[in-house]
Amino acid sequence: MALAGSVLLLFNLLIFIRGIVCDLGLPQNHLIENEADSPEENLQDDTGDIDLRNKLHDQMIKAYSKIPVKKYKCYSCEPPDCREGPPCYNALQCWKSRVRDSNGQERVSRGCTTQQEQVPLYCSTQHHHHHGHTKRHTGGQYAIDCCVGDFCNNGSFPLLPPIIYPDEVPVYSDHSVYIWKLTLAILGPIVVLGTLGSVVILLMRRRHRKRLMAARSLHSDPESYCPSDDMLRATAAGDTTLREYLEQSLTSGSGSGLPLLIQRTLAKQISLAECIGKGRYGEVWRGIWHGENVAVKIFFSRDEASWSRETEIYSTVLLRHENILGYIGSDMTSRNSCTQLWLITHYHALGSLYDHLNRATLTHHQMMKLCLSMINGLVHLHSEIFGTQGKPAIAHRDIKSKNVLVKNNGTCVIADFGLAVTHTQATGALDMAPNPRVGTKRYMAPEVLDETINMQCFEALRRADMYAVGLVLWEIGRRTLCNGVVEDYKPPFYDAVPNDPSFEDMRKVVCVDQQRPAIPNRWASDPTLAGISKIIRECWHQKPNVRLPSLRVKKTLVKLASNDRQVHLDLDTL
Repeated sequence: MALAGSVLLLFNLLIFIRGIVCDLGLPQNHLIENEADSPEENLQDDTGDIDLRNKLHDQMIKAYSKIPVKKYKCYSCEPPDCREGPPCYNALQCWKSRVRDSNGQERVSRGCTTQQEQVPLYCSTQHHHHHGHTKRHTGGQYAIDCCVGDFCNNGSFPLLPPIIYPDEVPVYSDHSVYIWKLTLAILGPIVVLGTLGSVVILLMRRRHRKRLMAARSLHSDPESYCPSDDMLRATAAGDTTLREYLEQSLTSGSGSGLPLLIQRTLAKQISLAECIGKGRYGEVWRGIWHGENVAVKIFFSRDEASWSRETEIYSTVLLRHENILGYIGSDMTSRNSCTQLWLITHYHALGSLYDHLNRATLTHHQMMKLCLSMINGLVHLHSEIFGTQGKPAIAHRDIKSKNVLVKNNGTCVIADFGLAVTHTQATGALDMAPNPRVGTKRYMAPEVLDETINMQCFEALRRADMYAVGLVLWEIGRRTLCNGVVEDYKPPFYDAVPNDPSFEDMRKVVCVDQQRPAIPNRWASDPTLAGISKIIRECWHQKPNVRLPSLRVKKTLVKLASNDRQVHLDLDTL
């Protein structure tokens, strides 16, 4: 059947070409010669070429219409279930079809093509799939089989491909191979990146160990250092301001910072992890430096004087002490077009003494560790060390529970030296910070509030520190268990002034009314707390000259601790 159709098609094509040539009135050879020899005469320009083609096309259609074509009879029935109708006559082709709409409903029908123009529309020239074709649209599918011959469109209707729903996954013959390839494509890069990351981490850890070993070797040979008193200065926003200090430092204390941490890009080596505190000066963040936690105090640019003063105080020779916050370095950097002043110190997870007292009650042992370590740090600050590399005496001027940090071993360190003042006895020089910031009003001594303090007298500044120490000892004592009783945490003067008292509020309560925080009656039945209450009263006395110096407070606390069986402290280490 296919061979006969092909022969018939070829025969019709030859007749068609011959008819065209005859209608043009040209012999075949003459037409070919004209096309080959003189194209310029036949096609003068592009317009003439188009007109000639259109004329040839019209003549071809006219000639083709004159070719006698055999006509057939076909079955005819209507969709959707092919209800039988009258047969078709004078058909050029017969066809049968199956249509599936967008809802999945199928319809079948038979019919015929009687006009030559409809033949290309119904049946394509591709003669596979039973001399028909299948089309898929967004709305549905259809399949049609065309044939020539009388009643050739009988028999079964063409089939449509099965419906595949979106949630159905096609099953491939090589499904397992596909799964393996997909798994390798996903896991392969992950394994490679993980291996590279592990190698990089190992190399960084090895490098870090070598640097630590180098640091220990340098610490064992202090003569190899040349101490320098140069202060950190800003060069330009975004550039580090650290100069390389070649000074001995201890990891357990503060001073000029660890030599290995003083780099040209200190701020760039630290990644900020979380904000752990905010204040009027700026923010405190927990940072990560070479896998270790550090505290990063970020000052506002308007508070540059405090940052500069703290950097200077921390860089003081021999300031290193176990009860002074450990200093690492300072830097000035630019982030988001904003200049930031960084002060990097040791990190203490328990936070400030204020936070610690708010969340925990204390035993006698814990109370004494806090009190003794705090006063131990203050003794070191207030004392001058004589020698070629001596330390000046330092007055803190902002002692409060928020500026005392608690270490994991239950001891304290003193922090925040933005208002500190140094004094050298030999020269009598008093180095006052050029800082407009004042201390915390709630902890200000009476002579500061009524402005009778002599700012040129260093001893007066130390006595003002001792007034604030008395208030902090009162805060610690209230949170100490005694016969199963303990008070809630409250700041000093909580019942006399507002939460954020003004200078006048504090002056009236402290100077005019001469009030002090109430000491609980239960302290009288506890020898240790009774002794501490006596220290507190002498520390916050109205007259500065009556107040106890820091060294006397330390000795008294040591005596109280040695007489208290509940304390059990190794007093030799304090």
